[in-house]
Amino acid sequence: MTDTSRSDALLQRMMDFHPKIIDLTLDRVVRMLAALDHPERRLPPVIHVAGTNGKGSTQAMIRAGLEAQGKRVHAYTSPHLAWFHERIRLAGALISEDALSALLDECIAANGQDPITFFEITTCAALLAFSRVPAEYTLLEVGLGGRLDATNVVDRPALTIITPVSIDHQQYLGETLAEIAGEKAGILKRGVPCVVGPQAEAGLAVIEARAARLGAPLLVHGQHWHVTTERGRLIYQDETGLLDLPLPNLPGPHQLQNAGAALAALRHLGADEAACEAAVTRAEWPARMQRLTRGPLPDSAPGVELWLDGGHNPAGGEAVAATLAGMAPRATHAICGMLNTKDISGYLRPLAPQLASLHAVSIPGEQNTLPAEVTAAAATAAGIPAHVAPSVAAALRDIAQTDPRARVLICGSLYLAGTILRENG
Repeated sequence: MTDTSRSDALLQRMMDFHPKIIDLTLDRVVRMLAALDHPERRLPPVIHVAGTNGKGSTQAMIRAGLEAQGKRVHAYTSPHLAWFHERIRLAGALISEDALSALLDECIAANGQDPITFFEITTCAALLAFSRVPAEYTLLEVGLGGRLDATNVVDRPALTIITPVSIDHQQYLGETLAEIAGEKAGILKRGVPCVVGPQAEAGLAVIEARAARLGAPLLVHGQHWHVTTERGRLIYQDETGLLDLPLPNLPGPHQLQNAGAALAALRHLGADEAACEAAVTRAEWPARMQRLTRGPLPDSAPGVELWLDGGHNPAGGEAVAATLAGMAPRATHAICGMLNTKDISGYLRPLAPQLASLHAVSIPGEQNTLPAEVTAAAATAAGIPAHVAPSVAAALRDIAQTDPRARVLICGSLYLAGTILRENG
């Protein structure tokens, strides 16, 4: 990455506009977009993606499919891992440092001294960028929830998508699955089709009820489209017909349902079979069971098989556990750091049968990190032999000395994953 000092300084200034990191409302975003002359009304057709798990992977597959057809695609995702620029992809390329800095300057000037959260003003900056660069599609990933998320300002998207909904961010979205699903279903728009991934019954009922009120046609997993594996292939079927495709290149059995949602979206948009195959074979989405093979960290333990995953809630733990269960047998040791806002017991419980040990770390530079000692205690309570380590590098050295052929999974947080990707180059 080029020198990002200028955009870093501007992004730091934006942190000071509003004391709360998360404060869900659309009022400040609507004001800001009006000050920018409503870029949200001048976007290429929007595909809006909400859900608890799988949003980023599903969006990455849709982008791969559309780009294989020669389409120019804008994409907005969050959070970033190594650099903020990852959040804004303009017609296929990450936004440049010069373009980002100029955009942030413009948004700071338009905002004045009014309160606005970091996510809100940077979302406005992304929409402004998308409104100025020609493209065929705009992919918007919800930051948190849906109904009051800063991305939920497009009156008439081309398509909405709701990936699996599970319990997460209860302090903002509600304590029950039905309440959380209600927030995610807030992206539904009158008359706009919505692709719905696999859902628990309580969540699906809420989504279907809102869709009925809005006259929004649904394309629901298990009703309108089906996805399964057969003889090492992905089999997708909807009313258009059957697709026989390679398995997703993104690892883990949970990627099958993400692929299904992406394929349902692409088929609705008129994509051909070649585009659908590209969606499942060419998608790139870092820190989701990503194998690390180059850089200082894997070089320090050459015999170790090193993996990185940013999942951080119980459904994320289940997905990683299922992925590990499908791998060739090998002793697996975790290096885990989590935020203090997450359900660590719920995350570790499904992983426990797959892990030989866990080294707990605090996330460097992260104010809301769970202390390593607390993570270790939670691992012990889940039945995982646990140790405290001062850093990921120290934990990796310790594991490699004990088991030079180990499989090591660095996990528990996207913030930890971002630190690893930055430091590992």
